[in-house]
Amino acid sequence: MNKIILHKGKDKAAWQLHPWVFSGAIKTVEGSPENGEVVAVYNVDLEFVAYGVYSAVSRVAVRLLEWHPDRVIDEAWWRNRVQRAVKMRAHLLNDTNDTCRLIFAEADFLPGLIADKYADFISIQVHAAALERVKPWIIDELVSLLKPKGIYERSDIKSRTHEGLPDSNGLVYGEVPPEFVDVLENGIRYQINIVEGQKSGFYCDQRENRFLTAQYVKGKRVLDCFSYSGGFTLNAFQAGAASVCSVDSSALAIDTLKRNIAVNGYDAAKSTAVQSDVNKYLRQLGEEGEKFDLIVLDPPKYAPSRSSLDKASRAYKDLNRRGLMLLESGGLLATFSCSGAMDIDTFKQVVAWAALDAGKEIQYIRQFHQPEDHPVRASFPEGEYLKGLLVRVV
Repeated sequence: MNKIILHKGKDKAAWQLHPWVFSGAIKTVEGSPENGEVVAVYNVDLEFVAYGVYSAVSRVAVRLLEWHPDRVIDEAWWRNRVQRAVKMRAHLLNDTNDTCRLIFAEADFLPGLIADKYADFISIQVHAAALERVKPWIIDELVSLLKPKGIYERSDIKSRTHEGLPDSNGLVYGEVPPEFVDVLENGIRYQINIVEGQKSGFYCDQRENRFLTAQYVKGKRVLDCFSYSGGFTLNAFQAGAASVCSVDSSALAIDTLKRNIAVNGYDAAKSTAVQSDVNKYLRQLGEEGEKFDLIVLDPPKYAPSRSSLDKASRAYKDLNRRGLMLLESGGLLATFSCSGAMDIDTFKQVVAWAALDAGKEIQYIRQFHQPEDHPVRASFPEGEYLKGLLVRVV
């Protein structure tokens, strides 16, 4: 087996079970490993550290998989990892919920692999060359465990270019998903578009936060920004909101949201769906003197890396400032960041700056997290990407 020898002092994180070895930590490569091939990693004293999969083109040169020297990374090993991940989510699938994340990359010791269950279909994303090599085993195991009607791949993500991989989209098993797949989350029906929707088709990472936020909306006027297919909107109607204005820049998202409102039988007269840039629309609402009782801000990732954190912080601050300006005393802001580079303390500080600029005094009354099907390994804190705050204007 090809060997990777680390520089002196660069083995500490690996000993502590962190799954990434960066290219700058490597002293020598013994052999000629191909992209995605299993390698053995040693420290400078030639002590075995772990087995991992190699990439000659990515900044993350080795993704570590196994720290026991007597275990073999073979087909059975990969299948066992899939089995364990699926088994740990079994209790989340029931009569009121048939969608969840089945596999969450490094958190499930399957780096570079995402798999989401949407009723009878599964959507997958493959980020890493190693998972591309074993993809047939992964797909076969998912079929064996869950008997889906179809598995559709949505691997058109930027991270693939860092692994030297082309985009890969299309059916990999069974039937092509229909234009709209019916799913249940929190007892609410959604019709989602797996083939053309954002990411893998739906954001199940906000399942718990949508439900928790809805506990505050009865009889209230709600503004749902970056609404996508209507997760926060539908939970608000389910909980008795007086009205919801939903804003998204995507025409497909707005059409899907309207469809989901109709499917659940909610009163369309209480819903306003606006296709617009959110910041532009918030500015317009401010100029018109509009006010809301509860506002949801769930923007896309502003900080893809630590180098972009300062710029992202300014964007988050401006967005939250505009939101807070539309709230009176007692109003609530449910605000989120899905940027892994921004930790919760930094996010609190950004929201505090936004409140100061808006001339508002605020309290943090609840903290939001990603749900248990998006677990965070203690040795890989980078996996904690979603955080949120429920803020009250006082």
